[in-house]
Amino acid sequence: MEPAILVITLACGLLVSRINLPPLIGYLAAGFVLYIMGIQSDSLPLLNALASLGVTLLLFAIGLKLDIRSLFKAEVWAGSGLHLLLSILLFVPLLKILGIIGLSQITSLGVEQLTLLAFALSFSSTVFAVKVLEDKGDMQTLYGRVAIGILIMQDIFAVLFLTISKGNFPSPWALALLLLPLVKPLIYRAFDRVGHGELLVLFGLVMALVVGAWLFESVGLKPDLGALVIGILLAGHAKASELAKSLFYFKELFLVAFFLTIGLNGLPSASDILLALLLALLIPLKILLFIWLLTRFKLRSRTAMLSAFNLGNFSEFGLIVAAVAAAKGWLPAHWLVIIAVALSISFLLAAPLNALVGKVYQRFQKKLVRLERKPLHPEDRPIPIGNPRFLILGMGRIGSGAYDELKNRFGGEILGIEHKQELVDFHRQHGRNVVKGDAADTDFWEKLDRAPNLELVLLAMPYHAGNLFAVQQLKKLDYQGKISAIIQYGEDAQSLKELGVHSVYNLYEAAGAGFVDHVATELLPLASCADDAPAA
Repeated sequence: MEPAILVITLACGLLVSRINLPPLIGYLAAGFVLYIMGIQSDSLPLLNALASLGVTLLLFAIGLKLDIRSLFKAEVWAGSGLHLLLSILLFVPLLKILGIIGLSQITSLGVEQLTLLAFALSFSSTVFAVKVLEDKGDMQTLYGRVAIGILIMQDIFAVLFLTISKGNFPSPWALALLLLPLVKPLIYRAFDRVGHGELLVLFGLVMALVVGAWLFESVGLKPDLGALVIGILLAGHAKASELAKSLFYFKELFLVAFFLTIGLNGLPSASDILLALLLALLIPLKILLFIWLLTRFKLRSRTAMLSAFNLGNFSEFGLIVAAVAAAKGWLPAHWLVIIAVALSISFLLAAPLNALVGKVYQRFQKKLVRLERKPLHPEDRPIPIGNPRFLILGMGRIGSGAYDELKNRFGGEILGIEHKQELVDFHRQHGRNVVKGDAADTDFWEKLDRAPNLELVLLAMPYHAGNLFAVQQLKKLDYQGKISAIIQYGEDAQSLKELGVHSVYNLYEAAGAGFVDHVATELLPLASCADDAPAA
């Protein structure tokens, strides 16, 4: 049946993607189809192992991109904790009401069991949220970083529950893990020497699955937590981003297995589906609660809404919590199927909601703005840019080189935009006029002050999708000056020119031409002199 699993999964993914929904919804549907065909999760140990690897690599990849300081921000640690507490206080009486009106699955449950259910339903899906953020290119936006921070805090709460539910505490050897920062220099030295090919991929797998997952599990801690911690430990290395990209397709493929296993848990009865649909009505309450809480921490209503919609679903960790509770006898076993269906429904609702969040915000903007508290969060205030003549989006090596060359040739007011704070600080120390901002984020353009004398915009971001997005936003702002962009592949030039970019600069072609110019300058004059010298 293995060929059928691959074919049906591919077919469902393709069908769903044709109607502009995330393929992961197709993978969930494929799981139910395969269950109808008689395939059950218990009969596929390899699929379950791959699903576990997918979640582990996902958390490792999150760690590689995470600034640990973001977890200590009030909107993250306090926001996630308050949301968890308020969700339980809100959901328990609502679940009790469902039992009172006659839903048999809830009628027999006590307050402790209802609290456990509310706890499981309060989590949001890390897998789904990260996938949506990656597809939209919004991982580094303010709302994306807030959402990721809250998700990680929720994962920590889940890990604490799972640890306590075992009835025993981690091994005393777990304290030795506090020494991991001391071996960081050795790990970084190995990281430096693995190169950029298959050894880099193998290094990443060893770090995630052995040093992270296996080591933590061996001392009584959750393996996924180990992968996250090791990812955070490696995040400061210069090749962390490259490692995340090299593991991307491994992670994506294994996560397909994860979504399949949800559908393979079993088919629900009609009453189970009805209850799952009613549970899905809790999602708008989760979203509204997130919006209200995040605006209390002085985020703009739009930022709060984008984060809330990204978190507006149920979580795979909720399913894990329910599985542990069922194994302990704290919940009836059939609640696993109910929560799995509610999880699937939440994904089906969350996908179009995240696609429509911009339109929803525009419709309710006036009411939502009233929730904002002044002064706004320092990272969510308007971005003053002065009155530059040249604007450079992306201040990596290419952007900084362009900045210096423009300054040498034309002087005048030049402004660089960069989303990494450490690069912003570096450029400012070297006398460059650079402000923090992410040109791939709609929020950036909405917060950006106008520059009436702007003549030229240079798109020096490394990703074609980011450059395309920036051009579209410039057009919305009715920018009339010149635009130039870098590209890595020749086929990218056409789409940029169709949007009105005046010139494109192919990095690889230019590198070749620059190399020949260098050779001609350094070597060919010497060769020419040697040719012209009279023979002895």
